[in-house]
Amino acid sequence: MSRPDAVRAVLFDAAGTLIELREPVGETYARFAGRFGAEVPPTRLTEAFARVFAARRPAVFAEVSRAEAADRERAWWRAVVDDTFRAADGAALPIPFESCFSALWSHYAGADAWRLAPEARATLERLRAAGLATGVVSNFDQRLEKVLQALEIHHLLDVVVVPADAGAAKPDPLIFSMALERLGMAGPEVAYVGDRADHDVAGARGAGLRPITLASLATLADLPRALGLAPGETTAPR
Repeated sequence: MSRPDAVRAVLFDAAGTLIELREPVGETYARFAGRFGAEVPPTRLTEAFARVFAARRPAVFAEVSRAEAADRERAWWRAVVDDTFRAADGAALPIPFESCFSALWSHYAGADAWRLAPEARATLERLRAAGLATGVVSNFDQRLEKVLQALEIHHLLDVVVVPADAGAAKPDPLIFSMALERLGMAGPEVAYVGDRADHDVAGARGAGLRPITLASLATLADLPRALGLAPGETTAPR
């Protein structure tokens, strides 16, 4: 039986919470660049990427179609990758750069680049078995759907919301509100699990959701306990 204060759904951040990179960005960039004649130390690429990525505004393109947003997302990432190589070593660019970028773009759309976080699949299955809806709210681009499908968890999610859907990115409450609308639920009925205080905790709280920091959990397997679910508990049907 459900409790009056029990959540009815749990939403997750994607990268860094539900999924994680198989290797540091710099190692991947260096490996792909080597195929196109550029030798750049992975550590320099990792450091350069962190600076470039942090300095960029989120890839949000409001009031455009999803198809146009996808084109702009790709262009946004092309600029990030180009700036990263130039910041790491402007004299050692992959040639042709467009071919290298295209290979990287495709790589990050699949399971070769990503893996599930520990206990992610089991946790989703446990929550759904308890009658809770599950989903993702992420600042990832539209490739996220392909990644989740490749990792074989897409079918365990009721909603997946990215900036192209809401015309907004975390911590803007609008992207959380889009997920709530699709779930047909109010903020207090929904928990949000993420790893960043600024984007995830502050954004979810601002939209009225119940934030849970990833750092408060040993692994995602601790999430049902944090939600107050007893082993084997079943909530009311959704």
